[in-house]
Amino acid sequence: MNSKYHMSLEDNIFFAKRKLVDNVYRSAKLEGIAVTFAQTEDIFNNVNVANLRPDEIIAVLNLKNAWQFILDTIEEEITVTYIKRIHEEVASGIIRPAGEFRDRGVGISGTNWRPKLPSEVNYEEELEQIKQIKNPFEYALELFLWIQKSQMFIDGNKRTANLVANHELIKNGLGVISIPPELTGIYKQKLVDFYETNKTEEMKKFLYENCLDGVN
Repeated sequence: MNSKYHMSLEDNIFFAKRKLVDNVYRSAKLEGIAVTFAQTEDIFNNVNVANLRPDEIIAVLNLKNAWQFILDTIEEEITVTYIKRIHEEVASGIIRPAGEFRDRGVGISGTNWRPKLPSEVNYEEELEQIKQIKNPFEYALELFLWIQKSQMFIDGNKRTANLVANHELIKNGLGVISIPPELTGIYKQKLVDFYETNKTEEMKKFLYENCLDGVN
């Protein structure tokens, strides 16, 4: 599978910056943060926002900072350490410890399936296997799904996965990935199906058709 979009690195960075508020808004909505697009824009502009908890405002600001981090480090290679650094940006001030793997089990809504503890897994080896994928678009999607299924962190896994995938998409001029808020329910059900079966084809098809944005 190849991306719909093929841009220069500079054009893809410019596109991502133009869509930054929308991408942060979508990531926040996917995590269940009750923020509107207008509120997200206000937070970006340091305008006081009513009806949001302080931790929700921090989560939005963290996403803004995390996006800036990946754009500032776009040439860096994806490593387990880099993934933890992204989570540190995402989780700062709201998830403790930020940037560290969870040390207890987690439940997944909608399924009895449970991910292994990080102490039971060798993420370095798993990442090296994913890096054998030569198609950069397929590689980015595999990273996206792998981080979500691994549930490396106690919270913020979808946000971290989204940022890692976008780092690789932008680096290769392949667009930007985000989940439209109106498709959140469908996406989460497909994610559960993926968790339970480990079959990626249906999820990748959904992402390709509904969640990829860019220009040619």
